[in-house]
Amino acid sequence: MLGHRRSNLILFLAGFVFILLYVQVPKTKTAWRELPQVVGLGEYGEDEEQAPLPTSTATTVAAKETATRKGVDLGPLPTYAPGTTKPPGSNYSRTLVIAKTKEEDTNWLDELLPDVDKATYIADDITAPLHPPTNKGHEVMIYLSYIVDHYDNLPDIMIFMHAHRWTWHNNDMMNYDAVEMVQRLSSERVTREGFMNMRCHWEPGCPDWIHPGTIDEDINKPEEVLVAESWSELFPTSPIPRVLAGPCCGQFALSRERVHSIPRSRFVFYREWLLRTGVDDYKSGRVWEYIWQFVFTGHNTWCPVQHECYCDAYGLCFGGEDNFEKWFERRKKKDDLEEELDDWKEKALKVAIATANGHIDEAADIVIPELGRDKQIAEEMDDLQKKMDAAVDEAIQRGNDPRNRAIEAGREWHEGDGF
Repeated sequence: MLGHRRSNLILFLAGFVFILLYVQVPKTKTAWRELPQVVGLGEYGEDEEQAPLPTSTATTVAAKETATRKGVDLGPLPTYAPGTTKPPGSNYSRTLVIAKTKEEDTNWLDELLPDVDKATYIADDITAPLHPPTNKGHEVMIYLSYIVDHYDNLPDIMIFMHAHRWTWHNNDMMNYDAVEMVQRLSSERVTREGFMNMRCHWEPGCPDWIHPGTIDEDINKPEEVLVAESWSELFPTSPIPRVLAGPCCGQFALSRERVHSIPRSRFVFYREWLLRTGVDDYKSGRVWEYIWQFVFTGHNTWCPVQHECYCDAYGLCFGGEDNFEKWFERRKKKDDLEEELDDWKEKALKVAIATANGHIDEAADIVIPELGRDKQIAEEMDDLQKKMDAAVDEAIQRGNDPRNRAIEAGREWHEGDGF
């Protein structure tokens, strides 16, 4: 009798829990859908990796109404086609668009790139000949302002860059030097591609970086939690993608043809979003860092093969991925040796200080570095650097032949073709 009652009680409790869960689950689903972005795994972890996220209806409607009032066509982006290069030997007009503040020194531009036209916008000086409407969104406001201001008089090629000459996010094999990057940049590559990130390296940014719909902030990409709602405002007719990816860090080149494939009014609309959004200066700029490729290619991810980028865009052709990766293996080994040498010197200094102060006992307790190892490390580092330099020199020689560039980039080449 007690066993029967106990069974009934268990069945009752199980049924009660089931009903409770059944009632609660739809509420969870509704709460998620009320967010301007969707929790990363999709509904209940279903496999929806390729499906776009739903947009926030209220945000989308508001963005469409704003665009309608201003006469902006927010229909789908155009289907981009590869550009056609000029005959071999032709010149391309180029302008280097620089975003800077008053305090940043850009004298290197005229000293080292005297033959390059420049449009230097000063973000925090309204008296400067070129300045944005307001100092917000970092380089984004300046890049958009240049396009809006010069839409009817653009050069063949535009190069959008920051004000610093050397920085970690410039290309490694060009000594992180903006001057070398600008000088070596292939106008033909930019013309064919329409849009080209100036950075060839995937890290950070590729092949999988921003996940619109994320609601937990990542300290390395704080803008991520803002992307879904921002996307709904900027691209109200385009589904929110699951992933946005491209090499960092807000420096790229464009062809005039690619810019003109998009109406000027849309660039005005994008700039006005920056002006009116509640997202702050820093994060509004970061939001744009991984959507430039969507605006100018129509793809949410844009991660060109690294050795092909170096070859076709800058003329450093290693003949394939294996030789390209070997250069980085040598650099990694050299970096490891440099750490070992620093450690050796630190230990040697401790011994020397203890001995000089008469603390012989203390010196005996210190780990004494291997005698002569410092010279061995220095010689190994020097040998690796020579091999790396020789590999780059060979890559440059190989890249001087347009046929080699075409082969490594995987595109057709015919006798007499240029770069």
